[in-house]
Amino acid sequence: MRLVVAECTVTYEGRLTSRLGRAKRLLMIKADGCVAIHADGGAYKPLNWMNAPNIFIEDQRSWKVSNQKGEVIVIDLHSVESDTTVELGTDPGLQKDGVESHLQELLSEQPDVIEHGLQLIRREYPTEIGPVDLLCRDAAGNTVAVEIKRRGEIDGVEQLTRYLKFLNGQPDLAPVRGVFAAQLIKPQAKVLAGSREIDCVEVDYDVLCGVERPQQKLF
Repeated sequence: MRLVVAECTVTYEGRLTSRLGRAKRLLMIKADGCVAIHADGGAYKPLNWMNAPNIFIEDQRSWKVSNQKGEVIVIDLHSVESDTTVELGTDPGLQKDGVESHLQELLSEQPDVIEHGLQLIRREYPTEIGPVDLLCRDAAGNTVAVEIKRRGEIDGVEQLTRYLKFLNGQPDLAPVRGVFAAQLIKPQAKVLAGSREIDCVEVDYDVLCGVERPQQKLF
C-alpha cells in the first residue's frame, strides 16, 4: 500500500463533475489498484475514490486515474509531505463472531435453504484473497459463491464482489455467480448487490437451529 500526504486539489468527471479545493489530504493507493482520497475527518469514508480496475498515470505534479466507464479523477499535487510504501502482505480475512460462524455451519449443512437444488462443494473455500464462506454448485451444475453475514451491509457485497472477480479467473470454476446471505440485509446492500447481479437471501437463524416458536393466540 502507498500512502501519500500532500496538499492537493482534486477534480472528478463522470456521472457528474465535482472539485475538492486546495487542502492537505491523505492519498491511498492499495495493492489491488484502488485509489482513495481522505481528509482528517468524516470517519472511514473517503472524499473520493476509484475502484480497480483502472488506469493510473503519474507525473511529478499530478495523478490521473480513469476507468472503462469514462470516469476520471485528476489529483494536482502542490506539495508532498510524505510518500510511503508499506507491504501489508496477505490478509487472513474477517474473523466471524459466534453467531455468524454458526450460521455459516448451519447453511453448509442445509444449502437448499439458500437456493433449491444447491449443493455444497466446500466450506471456507481458500483463495489468495481470503476464504469464500461456501462454494456450491446449483441445480444446473454452475458454481455459486455464497458470502454469509449476520447483518448484511455494503461491505459484505464488496467482499463477495472481490471473491467473484477472483473465482471467475479460474477456468475450472468459471462462470461463478454470487449469493449474499444474512439474517437481515440492509436496503443499500440489496441495491448494490442487484446492480452486480448478486442474489440476496435472508435466512432465519432460529429456524435453521430447529427452534420452534410459540404459536400466537387470539385469546
